[in-house]
Amino acid sequence: MQTWGYSDSAPGPLIRARAGDVLRVEVTNGLDTETSVHWHGVALRVDMDGVPGLTQQPIAAGGRHTYEFTVPDPGTYFYHPHSGVQLDRALYGVLVVDDPHEPGRYDQEWVLVLDDWVDGTGRTPNQVLASLQSMGGHGDMAGMDHGSMGGMHGMSMGGMATMTSPLLGGAGDVTYLHYLINGRTPQAPLTLTGRPRQRVRIRLVNAAADTTFRVALGGHRLTVTHTDGFPVTPTTGDALVLGMGERADVTVELGDGVFPLVAVAEGKTGQALTLVRTGAGGVPDAAVRPGELDRRVLLTGGLKATDDVTLDRRKPDRIHRLVLGGSMMPYRWTINGSTYDKLEPLLVGQGERVRLEFVNETTMFHPMHVHGHTFAVSGNGTRNDTLIVVPKQTVSVEFDANNPGQWMTHCHNIYHAESGMMANLAYWA
Repeated sequence: MQTWGYSDSAPGPLIRARAGDVLRVEVTNGLDTETSVHWHGVALRVDMDGVPGLTQQPIAAGGRHTYEFTVPDPGTYFYHPHSGVQLDRALYGVLVVDDPHEPGRYDQEWVLVLDDWVDGTGRTPNQVLASLQSMGGHGDMAGMDHGSMGGMHGMSMGGMATMTSPLLGGAGDVTYLHYLINGRTPQAPLTLTGRPRQRVRIRLVNAAADTTFRVALGGHRLTVTHTDGFPVTPTTGDALVLGMGERADVTVELGDGVFPLVAVAEGKTGQALTLVRTGAGGVPDAAVRPGELDRRVLLTGGLKATDDVTLDRRKPDRIHRLVLGGSMMPYRWTINGSTYDKLEPLLVGQGERVRLEFVNETTMFHPMHVHGHTFAVSGNGTRNDTLIVVPKQTVSVEFDANNPGQWMTHCHNIYHAESGMMANLAYWA
């Protein structure tokens, strides 16, 4: 299968730095179209955020661009384009920012990237987007990326009947032939090796365009220690749900044998698979379904922040209510009734405590992402930059406006974002 990527394999190169380091990355665009690189979750300076038309000019075909910024906070982050639906190719990689003061206390570390795969299977992401947007006679939208028609196969045509999760409601718009972990299909999985009783830290990144994953390791329990890079009170469960754009660090103590690490496409059909081998044993079938998937299932929004990263209590200086709307026919996704090209910026002021109220009036879940800041989730204080908002739910988050600029907030379903569900959080001078 042919696709676009940052290297000859997926994911792209692992970039590693220490908190406080200055990172310099030189990008050469060998594509035949414009692109960009967004550093997802990093509270960097605004001109390095990688959003064409807002924070930089696009990197032209054959052009070059240098990103140079300080990485302020330790954690698990990733990088990907913020240009059209390019994320739904192999254009993604992981950025790990190490904490020089972290004691460690684990024997191995594995970095695993979850993905849904469409490119090279007979249709491109641009064709998928064009097919979705053609529903109900919906015309082109200004500023959106379009391709030739690819047919209507692979779409959740009637809404949510075929893609529904009991946890999340409507679970996506696009069906995929393949789901991947570190670029490998379940039929040719990656094998991770260790020894019984070793303690392993697993950094999980959901780089998918339209799919949330439920992750479990057969025969083991997962202890979540970090969400979106920030520590949480260690919480143990059997499975973990990760929305698009979310990351989590988990620890496990390895048993003896061969075990399936499975990422099921939540509300869809199919899964990704990696094998964990610490001893003798047969290889599980590609369709294996560990019982842990149906036991205690954790969502990142239900965890609790540790005291050292909890925001101090303070009355918000400014409140923005973001009503999430839209439908499949016509394929149009909105914030406060408008698509991005028609929405006025949401103003904030330097030094303010800002509350965002995400009100989901649709029948689908939306993983909402805020650039340039990490917010605290109301009620438990968990620090996130991406958070699932399920249908008919309101979720409030707060952040301190301490990073001036113009910052995107949007649904990290790339097809929703490119069809309008984006807004500009702009600091006023």
